[in-house]
Amino acid sequence: MKYSEGNIGRLFVVSLDDGDKLPSAIENFAAEKGIERGMCILVGGIDDGGNIVVGPKDRHTMPPEPMLFKLMGVHEVSAVGTLFPDAGGKPRLHMHAAFGRSGETHTGCIRPGVEVWKLGEFILLEILNNHAARRRSPETGFDVLEA
Repeated sequence: MKYSEGNIGRLFVVSLDDGDKLPSAIENFAAEKGIERGMCILVGGIDDGGNIVVGPKDRHTMPPEPMLFKLMGVHEVSAVGTLFPDAGGKPRLHMHAAFGRSGETHTGCIRPGVEVWKLGEFILLEILNNHAARRRSPETGFDVLEA
């Protein structure tokens, strides 16, 4: 385990609009507000047809080939994520979510993108005085958090 310490900065309460695309809406908001690091929580609705990552196709193949799952129908969403700069200094969101519809739940990473259906609410908590960043792992191809 590796860690670093920081301080809590600003807190943003954001109402997303119908059709806003995730994760870009959160990443762009963070960039506009000068937020480099943070933690966010998301609740709301997700539109039909979005893709999420639900695992690697094979645990032994590196870099892993992601398994994509297409959401069919409008879903409720509850998600938590971290925001840290990538190698180019841009805010990069890593968010996992549970998507529910008709008594079934699908869980995955929103990296490939989903769209807000009617409303989405997110809370973004800024982390200050910290140097953690995402760096590309040559072994896995993941952008790994270096605390």
